[in-house]
Amino acid sequence: QVQLVESGGGSVQAGGSLRLSCAASGFTFSSYTMNWYRQAPGKQRELVAQITSGAGSSYTDSVKGRFTISRDDAKHTVYLQMNNLKPEDTAVYFCHARVRLVPYWGQGTQVTVSS
Repeated sequence: QVQLVESGGGSVQAGGSLRLSCAASGFTFSSYTMNWYRQAPGKQRELVAQITSGAGSSYTDSVKGRFTISRDDAKHTVYLQMNNLKPEDTAVYFCHARVRLVPYWGQGTQVTVSS
């Protein structure tokens, strides 16, 4: 079955960096767009970054120039490099894929940025 397992969250001070990883299994990883979402307390889940099967990427405006999404199809893993983190980046970050029209989510990883 499809599984998405995130890792790499943690607590950092503003200006710091973290790299999130999402290990995928149960589907042909290289054929699918992969997404990173986040959800802050009391807020709706939002799409942060997306990478297509052809490695085209897009970002929400608030993270452009600071976050980079990438993928390693050989390792079935998608990454989110987060630099110059801000307190407003504090959230639970989720890996997501829609496989054969069915949405799948990882369990989430907490990112906390202190000022």
